[in-house]
Amino acid sequence: MSSNGSLRRVAIVSGVRTPFSRAGTLYKSLSAIDLGRLCVAELMQRTNLNASDVDAVVFGTVVQSVQAPNIAREVALMPLLKKDVDAWSVSRACASANQAIADAADQIALGHMDCVIAGGSESLSNVPILHSRAFADVLMAANKAKSLPAKISAFSKIRPKDLVPVAPAIAEPTTGETMGQSAEKMAKLNDISREEQDEFALRSHRLAAAGLRDGRLSAEMFPVYVPPRYEKVATTDNGVREDGTLEQLAALKPYFDKRYGSVTAGNASPITDGAAAVLLMSEEKAAALGYQPIGFIRSYASAALDPGEQLLQAPVIAAPKALARAGLTLQDIDLVEMHEAFAAQVLSNLRGFESQAWAARAGLRAPVGVVDRAKLNVMGGSIAVGHPFGATGARITTTLCNELGRRGGQFGLLTVCAAGGLGFAMVIERV
Repeated sequence: MSSNGSLRRVAIVSGVRTPFSRAGTLYKSLSAIDLGRLCVAELMQRTNLNASDVDAVVFGTVVQSVQAPNIAREVALMPLLKKDVDAWSVSRACASANQAIADAADQIALGHMDCVIAGGSESLSNVPILHSRAFADVLMAANKAKSLPAKISAFSKIRPKDLVPVAPAIAEPTTGETMGQSAEKMAKLNDISREEQDEFALRSHRLAAAGLRDGRLSAEMFPVYVPPRYEKVATTDNGVREDGTLEQLAALKPYFDKRYGSVTAGNASPITDGAAAVLLMSEEKAAALGYQPIGFIRSYASAALDPGEQLLQAPVIAAPKALARAGLTLQDIDLVEMHEAFAAQVLSNLRGFESQAWAARAGLRAPVGVVDRAKLNVMGGSIAVGHPFGATGARITTTLCNELGRRGGQFGLLTVCAAGGLGFAMVIERV
């Protein structure tokens, strides 16, 4: 805390990310740890940050490595950082990087730390594939066997069906419903048409393409040379379709509800690999080191609702909390960044902001308000650039800060939906 006992202001000094790459393409040989280390190294080099100034690394990921579950510590154990730097990992599903930033901000605000690198990474090209329970039991029995005949006896119990691998679950454990199925439900409950979804998806691609073309989005990335031969290099997000049309999107068949659905591969975010990180400091530390912050964290909030209801609607509860804690209303906000898991989810969240029923659930007398579409995701979003689960929150934070600066705006609001019926919101101030 400051000398008068108040919380210190937390500065966002800089942010950077890898280009985002569709799973199974350029980054398929890289782990989430590899991507995270590359991102942190670039962040330190861009800011000319001295390793001795870094107090901690906080990183988020969703599909954790079985062999190295604390990704933050593995990222921190890189040559550019000291071996005694603190590190811990967080997981709030698709809002994991947001939680990493919030955790880091809390430590700085309380005066426990002065400089923290926070972000997230995801390699959905390298998800762990598990054995069946029966095969695992056989392996355990064979491992405990004290003689060769006993080991042979254990292995003799294997049946062909036991060898079928078990992929990570993509459904909610409590409901059995996938995110895509939840988006379908939300589209129906909130009366969101296929046409609205496709139009929103096309908007995302066109705005992202414009941001890449004029260098605004490109400036947040760095080239990634892919091992082992380093002949291939990722220089831009490979999911953005600059020449897409509504006709092409309309031709795609529904993916999750093939008979009555409206959610397609075209109006949903693609499965993606990538990493993103931000550099956070106390206002005093940033000034002492000569940094000009790109933003300050004004407030944040999280929320949860029943996953069996509208799985991705919790940002509607989190956003008014964050705004209230910031002492602001939606009318004060210059830019809004809303994670695009699905076009149906974004449009449902926007309807929720305007709904008296959702306002009441958030403890409000009146709705949050109508989001001016000219202020929303002004350089596209996850539908176009991709969605590495653990990294998206840091990507959104960086984009929001940078674009606020370019437009001369003061306040920005970001929201992220997440599995489990979770939502996150943060208010950024640019001074």
